[in-house]
Amino acid sequence: MDESVPTLSLLIAAHNEEADIEARIKNALALDYPAGKLEIVIASDGSTDATNDIVRKFADRGVRLLAYSLNQGKASVLDKSVPRLNGEIVILSDANTHMEPDVAQRLAAWFLDPDIGVVCGRLVLTDAKTGKNVDGLYWKYETFLKKCESRLGALLGSNGAIYAIRKALFPGIASGTIIDDFVIPLDAKLQSGCRIVYDPDAVAYEETAPTMRAEFRRRVRIGAGGFQSIGMLWPLLSPVHGWVSFTFLSHKVLRWVCPFFLLGMLGANALLLSDPLYASTMGAQAAFYALAAAGNWLPAQPRFLRFFRLPTMFVSMNAALFLGFFRWCLGRQGGTWKRTDRTNEGVSLPEAQPVGSGQ
Repeated sequence: MDESVPTLSLLIAAHNEEADIEARIKNALALDYPAGKLEIVIASDGSTDATNDIVRKFADRGVRLLAYSLNQGKASVLDKSVPRLNGEIVILSDANTHMEPDVAQRLAAWFLDPDIGVVCGRLVLTDAKTGKNVDGLYWKYETFLKKCESRLGALLGSNGAIYAIRKALFPGIASGTIIDDFVIPLDAKLQSGCRIVYDPDAVAYEETAPTMRAEFRRRVRIGAGGFQSIGMLWPLLSPVHGWVSFTFLSHKVLRWVCPFFLLGMLGANALLLSDPLYASTMGAQAAFYALAAAGNWLPAQPRFLRFFRLPTMFVSMNAALFLGFFRWCLGRQGGTWKRTDRTNEGVSLPEAQPVGSGQ
């Protein structure tokens, strides 16, 4: 056994994942890491289908099941499960995520630096039917921002599908927290001062939402979680936190309040229509929103038409944030999850190997 590498726990939260959990476990068993140094744990959050029975079939291969009787939400499951893990480092992931075999080694290597507390991997979005990489302009921009923020030592949150945290630094998380993968890393940083870094070579894959409605619903949830997280993490807005303060304000807070800026701009413009200049700016706004509406009917091909759908994406995201704000205000966005239907046809899995097959 290689004593120089840390012990790892891969924790996968799941709720009614009978369609995907077996493939996910096989993918986890294919991770290349020294024997005896990696445990795989499935935390089942009140699953009422065959999820638990499927997980139990892998008990003889070292896969451990933590079965909770009630569906309490991912945050609650993580808060209860992490203290029950054996690894020094905890890799957090989802049931619909599939990792490259070298992910465990890549993430673990960072923790040889005692200042590093959280490592975020790169999530690649794939088409549900073809399995092809469909990272859009927005996701590519988000990935670019993660790289830049990591260089500044100001990375904000992680991808819930692929990130690792020192178990000793896990801050605990309140039940009902909506975007746990944002709150957990930043709360750990707030409490310990640890570094959060991004590793673009630690790669995982996840299917995109199958419909525009499912994607919009997901963004509404994230929007509600964003406003909730401001109340949890507001101390990070203090200038004493340096670049973290800047990136939190510019990358997150200003984005979340953007719908109100847009409405304010539209309302102010309407009050100034008697001026020819502002009449023209109102015309420009009207044209932009008309283009955003038309984008819903544009075909995906040829590729150049995708640029004309950018206004559609922009308006849709801000509409979701706006709705998310009111869901948060009214307390209508809970922490429990509703599983999104997926096909998994497009996921290509590495061939399964026993846990600890790495050298």
